[in-house]
Amino acid sequence: MDPVGLQLGNKNLWSCLVRLLTKDPEWLNAKMKFFLPNTDLDSRNETLDPEQRVILQLNKLHVQGSDTWQSFIHCVCMQLEVPLDLEVLLLSTFGCDDAFTSQLGAEGKSQPESQLHHGLKRPHQSCGSSPRRKQCKKQQLELAKKYLQLLRTSAQQRYRSQIPGSGQPHAFHQVYVPPILRRATASLDTPEGAIMGDLKVEDGADVSISDLFNTRVNKGPRVTVLLGKAGMGKTTLAHRLCQKWAEGHLNCFQALFLFEFRQLNLITRFLTPSELLFDLYLSPESDHDTVFQYLEKNADQVLLIFDGLDEALQPMGPDGPGPVLTLFSHLCNGTLLPGCRVMATSRPGKLPACLPAEAAMVHMLGFDGPRVEEYVNHFFSAQPSREGALVELQTNGRLRSLCAVPALCQVACLCLHHLLPDHAPGQSVALLPTMTQLYMQMVLALSPPGHLPTSSLLDLGEVALRGLETGKVIFYAKDIAPPLIAFGATHSLLTSFCVRTGPGHQQTGYAFTHLSLQEFLAALHLMASPKVNKDTLTQYVTLHSRWVQRTKARLGLSDHLPTFLAGLASCTCRPFLSHLAQGNEDCVGAKQAAVVQVLKKLATRKLTGPKVVELCHCVDETQEPELASLTAQSLPYQLPFHNFPLTCTDLATLTNILEHREAPIHLDFDGCPLEPHCPEALVGCGQIENLSFKSRKCGDTFAEALSRSLPTMGRLQMLGLAGSKITARGISHLVKALPLCPQLKEVSFRDNQLSDQVVLNIVEVLPHLPRLRKLDLSNNSICVSTLLCLARVAVTCPTVRMLQAREADLIFLLSPPTETTAELQRAPDLQESDGQRKGAQSRSLTLRLQKCQLQVHDAEALIALLQEGPHLEEVDLSGNQLEDEGCRLMAEAASQLHIARKLDLSDNGLSVAGVHCVLRAVSACWTLAELHISLQHKTVIFMFAQEPEEQKGSQERLTHCGLQAKHLEQLCKALGGSCHLGHLHLDLSENGLSLDAVLGLVQCFSTLQWLFRLDISFESQHILLRGDKTSRDMWATGSLPDFPAAAEFLGFRQRCIPRSLCLSECPLEPPSLTRLCATLKDCPGPLELQLSCEFLSDQSLETLLDCLPQLPQLSLLQLSQTGLSPKSPFLLANTLSLCPRVKKVDLRSLHHATLHFRSNQEEEGVCCGRFTGCSLSQEHIESFCWLLSKCKDLSQVDLSANLLGDSGLRCLLECLPQVPISGLLDLSHNSVSQESALYLVETLPSCPRVREASVNLGSEQSFRIHFSREDQAGKTLRLSECSFRPEHVSRLATGLSQSLQLTELTLTQCCLGQKQLAILLSLVGRPAGLFSLRVQEPWADRAGVLSLLEVCAQASGSVTEISISKTQQQLCVQLEFPRQEENPEAVALRLAHCDLGAHHSLLVGQLMETCARLQQLSLSQVNLCEDDDASSLLLQSLLLSLSELKTFRLTSSCVSTEGLAHLASGLGHCHHLEELDLSNNQFDEEGTKVLMRALEGKWMLKRLDLSHLLLNSSTLALLTHRLSHMTCLQSLRLNRNSIGDVGCCHLSEALRAATSLEELDLSHNQIGDAGVQHLATILPGLPELRKIDLSVNSISSAGGVQLAESLVLCRRLEELMLGCNALGDPTALGLAQELPQHLRVLHLPFSHLGPGGALSLAQALDGSPHLEEISLAENNLAGGVLRFCKELPLLRQIDLVSCKIDNQTAKLLTSSFTSCPALEVILLSWNLLGDEAAAELAQVLPQMGRLKRVDLEKNQITALGAWLLAEGLAQGSSIQVIRLWNNPIPCDMVQHLKSQEPRLDFAFFDNQPQAPWGT
Repeated sequence: MDPVGLQLGNKNLWSCLVRLLTKDPEWLNAKMKFFLPNTDLDSRNETLDPEQRVILQLNKLHVQGSDTWQSFIHCVCMQLEVPLDLEVLLLSTFGCDDAFTSQLGAEGKSQPESQLHHGLKRPHQSCGSSPRRKQCKKQQLELAKKYLQLLRTSAQQRYRSQIPGSGQPHAFHQVYVPPILRRATASLDTPEGAIMGDLKVEDGADVSISDLFNTRVNKGPRVTVLLGKAGMGKTTLAHRLCQKWAEGHLNCFQALFLFEFRQLNLITRFLTPSELLFDLYLSPESDHDTVFQYLEKNADQVLLIFDGLDEALQPMGPDGPGPVLTLFSHLCNGTLLPGCRVMATSRPGKLPACLPAEAAMVHMLGFDGPRVEEYVNHFFSAQPSREGALVELQTNGRLRSLCAVPALCQVACLCLHHLLPDHAPGQSVALLPTMTQLYMQMVLALSPPGHLPTSSLLDLGEVALRGLETGKVIFYAKDIAPPLIAFGATHSLLTSFCVRTGPGHQQTGYAFTHLSLQEFLAALHLMASPKVNKDTLTQYVTLHSRWVQRTKARLGLSDHLPTFLAGLASCTCRPFLSHLAQGNEDCVGAKQAAVVQVLKKLATRKLTGPKVVELCHCVDETQEPELASLTAQSLPYQLPFHNFPLTCTDLATLTNILEHREAPIHLDFDGCPLEPHCPEALVGCGQIENLSFKSRKCGDTFAEALSRSLPTMGRLQMLGLAGSKITARGISHLVKALPLCPQLKEVSFRDNQLSDQVVLNIVEVLPHLPRLRKLDLSNNSICVSTLLCLARVAVTCPTVRMLQAREADLIFLLSPPTETTAELQRAPDLQESDGQRKGAQSRSLTLRLQKCQLQVHDAEALIALLQEGPHLEEVDLSGNQLEDEGCRLMAEAASQLHIARKLDLSDNGLSVAGVHCVLRAVSACWTLAELHISLQHKTVIFMFAQEPEEQKGSQERLTHCGLQAKHLEQLCKALGGSCHLGHLHLDLSENGLSLDAVLGLVQCFSTLQWLFRLDISFESQHILLRGDKTSRDMWATGSLPDFPAAAEFLGFRQRCIPRSLCLSECPLEPPSLTRLCATLKDCPGPLELQLSCEFLSDQSLETLLDCLPQLPQLSLLQLSQTGLSPKSPFLLANTLSLCPRVKKVDLRSLHHATLHFRSNQEEEGVCCGRFTGCSLSQEHIESFCWLLSKCKDLSQVDLSANLLGDSGLRCLLECLPQVPISGLLDLSHNSVSQESALYLVETLPSCPRVREASVNLGSEQSFRIHFSREDQAGKTLRLSECSFRPEHVSRLATGLSQSLQLTELTLTQCCLGQKQLAILLSLVGRPAGLFSLRVQEPWADRAGVLSLLEVCAQASGSVTEISISKTQQQLCVQLEFPRQEENPEAVALRLAHCDLGAHHSLLVGQLMETCARLQQLSLSQVNLCEDDDASSLLLQSLLLSLSELKTFRLTSSCVSTEGLAHLASGLGHCHHLEELDLSNNQFDEEGTKVLMRALEGKWMLKRLDLSHLLLNSSTLALLTHRLSHMTCLQSLRLNRNSIGDVGCCHLSEALRAATSLEELDLSHNQIGDAGVQHLATILPGLPELRKIDLSVNSISSAGGVQLAESLVLCRRLEELMLGCNALGDPTALGLAQELPQHLRVLHLPFSHLGPGGALSLAQALDGSPHLEEISLAENNLAGGVLRFCKELPLLRQIDLVSCKIDNQTAKLLTSSFTSCPALEVILLSWNLLGDEAAAELAQVLPQMGRLKRVDLEKNQITALGAWLLAEGLAQGSSIQVIRLWNNPIPCDMVQHLKSQEPRLDFAFFDNQPQAPWGT
């Protein structure tokens, strides 16, 4: 028994343990490796007895301490088949701390090193160098070789035996399949102190392990960084390199050292390289310095591997990097061990800045399909389940995508090894659907059958979670309880290793076999442990971005934790979790629901690309269809992924989620490092509509994989592959795949450095993609010959509509054919050639080859190519090298190439000489619409009309071309012979022409027959020459209407278009003007001359006016924006008499002057002059009037806005008798006061021809006097806002008394109060005659009737009429002179009968005297209730005295019943009353009855108006009774009285005696057919009837026919109004049979008339000599032709609103308007009139001299029709307004048309602008 066994005190227990372990030496070796990872299993121990070897190994374990020994004993009991009694003894004796301590005692100390280790010694405990002894070189070499051999032997022993655990396949530890390695194309760069590891990876051949190190490079630091995501096998590869080196495969390296940053991070002091190699790895047996010197000397053969660079801690303070990172930095940069090779592994992300920029980057991309299959074959080698495992992977796509990660592939194989023997084939789909369930099955596979250690799993999960939270991946024995260590070792969940932190400082460390396993166990703890509630759980469900922040020093350890939590939230995991939670299924379910709820919230948020991928992983793990659908539907339509790495697994997960989406989606991968086989994950994803990749990693392998996926994406419309390394091989695969995607609409291969042949291969696929709209091949560096080949493809391919090439850009735009196969089958009789020809003609091609280095020979080839092709929409060859010859060739070929829109030859080296060549070349091109050449701006652009017949005007701009006089002469000669230049618009601006050249250009008016307008702005060098078709009023588009009326109208207009010369910004000196007029002398007319300069001197103006007789063809002379001297008004006024052809002179503000001339065919007539704003004052008036007096006949003179003042106005009024004015004299805005108004009153007697004058001294400031040709008897004067003061009243009265011819005066708001008005009335006196005074003042509304009558009582003459209107604030009084005095006795007698107070009695007395001869009393809108009926009493008294009263009107007023009684009493004594108007009042029944009684005895009454009075049966009976005795009645108005049919019957009987009745108004009474039948029986008995209004009475066709028969007998009928009754065509036909001969007005709106009835009436009315007004509005005239063939001499208004009149109907109607010379109003709104009707109307407008208004609202007139109407107005029409509201005319055209013709009104409200001045 060995000493340790003796000291244990239990020999039998020790012996049993030794015998038990002797049976399974391999298991013991594996545990020795786990618990003592740094202890070498000396091969010399193999010679020992098996029992002695077990004892030696147990001793090594025992001396490690109680934690290690207890953990080992737990493993023995858990993993080996130990008898129960022995297990109890082992656990009670060795499995607790107390037993271990008591049994060890003092012997528990460590044994001497010689006893613990045999063979190789442990590393030396000190790295300090001993005094260096002199040795020979041979001895040094031997020491080095001995260390190198020791290093290799140690590695061999470390990797010699990988013993599988219990129940695990042997290949679980032995299988190794190298993953895909790809080298990055570019070296690292280190911006801002950090190096990002997510660099683009070159797509091409794989990198083998041996290729990782290039030994041919010997200079500088040689560093390789191996980048790979978690689980890709970075650590495994590092150990594989060590193993290969130990086996002698890496002969290029003598020494290899492997370090892990997770251990190095524990070192806090700075290390030397020798300390790193010897203290932390393996120490030489002796002479450390010698060995290190050798390694340093041969550093190029030393390889240092650092695993887990991403775990390197960054400095937390300002002192720089940590100790280990500082040493690593020096090794990488060659400052330590210069020349050594360094390899580091890391996850992609932020890496330390110490990596050199030239470091080689290699990406680990996991497994592809063949590698997965190879791994499975090795794993299941020589096992019957191998074939089954391969079948499972082939049928389970999700599992196959998971196996792309090597770590998951190993777990999957382990799970399959566990599942296959006990499950039927195909069960992996259900058992291994997600990564989480894969790990769950792994835990079940590693656990004993039927026994799941729940508590141990949860406790180990708690340790894992604590490590994740604290960033800890290395654990010590103190961190994990011994049973847990044993549990982890038993189930291969933990791995152990020796942790060295310095000389003599080492201990055993533990870590989970993989970081993802630590995350999985932590997730298990969170989901199943009762210590964790759901609120704490949800804090861990977050999404981690794959973009590493600059401030983030270290990548996170819990990247997969949310994914595992989501996976455990699956319903499939609930039994497993419930078992772990001791059956607490409710708690587990609540936690699962909480996780799902968090994911639902995240799914609805706006996330970045990395988080979207993480979310998809989480959602996919849950296996919740509802959550997957919510996530898929919440994804944005445009889903970008920018600048982060993506794996096949990522895309496969995204595809799984998108399967739950209905709407299409756009995926954009920009700058994302993608694995070459990533596109395979998108197979069958039918939701992708746009797919775009932009990455230098994408190469041929990627393209090949993509070509396999594309045909499976049924909705894919856009494919983009840009910025890649794809070559001809990859393109060939895509070209084969693209025809299998007929739904594609856009394909992009931008920025791929494709060769010419590859580009040509791509375009060959165009005919096979029927829906393709765009192909982008930009940035691919093609030559000119290839470009021409592509142009040929564009010409020949029937779907190409545009080829655009500009420097690096190259884009095809296509139009898919609209003609389907079915459509072609419906026309089998068409030959194939016809179909092809039709397709060629319908296709239009745009060709843009800009900056492509094309030369003359290329232009020739291009012309030959294009002549064979389809019609061209646009050809753009700008920026090439065609020069003069090439431009000439293209210009000559333009007419043959059928270019529809544009030819651009800009920036091609065209010279001045070439300009003439180009002009000659295009002179025969009839489709040219515009040519713009600017040599300074290198612009040469041709614009074309699509067809020659559509070309109505061409514009040629030769600007900035340096043209001079000689060039202009040549140009004019070249343009003179062209026959189609009448459409030309030639722009010669910005050519620096001199004044002589400009004046020489005027000669063109005589030489160029096509030239009709010449505009020259000398200073700005703006010069335009226009033909007749492009005159100043034509559209910018140049289009003419295609209907005959417009063509005829415009043809006539063109014959009358004057030639126009506009010369502005030019110095107009007398010599220049003389030369100009001499040049224009032979110019054909009519001619308009428009001149403009800064200032025109008097001498120049006189010279110009003296030359006028030399220009008989001149129709207009205009001086616009030209400064004129104060003498100019006199010069221009003198022209009215000197030049008989002048008919109008218009001078405004001494800056605008216009002279209008009569043609030679016109006779001399009236003339007019406007001199506004000319600063004329009193001193100028006398001489100015003398000049005007020389004129024969002045129709209008406008002197407004001058400086006359009161004195100037007085002087002018004194001179008026000398001036022969027959129309209007306007003196407005001359700063006059009340003095001028009063002087006007005083001057009227001396101006016998004045007929009317109006003065407004308010804001309007108007002063107008209207004259007649003969002396005027009655004069009217209107004075407004004159603000008369009291002292002015007497003077005004004096003037009125002297102006005997003044018969009417209106004073509006002249500040005359009641007192002043009374004074005025009392002071005005005349010998004889009538005088009317109308006063409108605000107080008239507030004053009562009594006070107003009191004012009237003060009149000096006899008052014959009084009219009071409160609404109009008006009092009107008519006086008769001389006043006849009333008999005082008669007045006293009448006063005795008045029951009034003293004051009122006095007033009545005055009124009786003043109003004794009152014949008319009108009261409107008055209130007779406001003074306790005093007003009505006064009126009663007054009426009693008015023996001559004939008219009494009380309308729209308020009167009480008592007041009505007073009025009725007074009216009862008015026996001579002839007119009574009580309309528009609202009296009650009693009041109405009182008024009806007042009609008693009114046998002389002629006119009675009771409209709007409510007449019930009783009141109507009273009325009819009174009417039956009114035999003299001539007018009866009873509209809106609710009479009804019964009332109409009684009324008809009462009217039988009214044989003198001339007017009958019964409208709006609903009398119906019954009432009209009774009325029809009496109408023939009314021989004097002239007017009848029965509108809105519900009369049908039956009643209408009877009425028509009766009306035929009314021979004197003049006005017939029957509107708004359903009369129909029968009534119209009946009326048309014999209309009254004297009919003047016929109103039948909305009478249900059709075309037949309306036409019959029109025929009956045709030629009617008396007809003045006709209305057929709102009847249906569709299809009917309303036409008058005979003249209607008096017709003033025709109303055809809303009659469905179209263009055809309007054609004959408008021609009839010329037969109506008196027509003033035409109403045609709300019809179907279009531009053709507008053209017809425009032709007749100039012929209608009295027409004032045309209403065309709500029709179909466009801007063209409105322009035609404006043209018609411009030809002298007197129309005031044409209404065009709500026609389809754009707003911009509305503004243009209004500025051109203000009388066109487009507003909703009627503005009614006045006719232009002088018309």
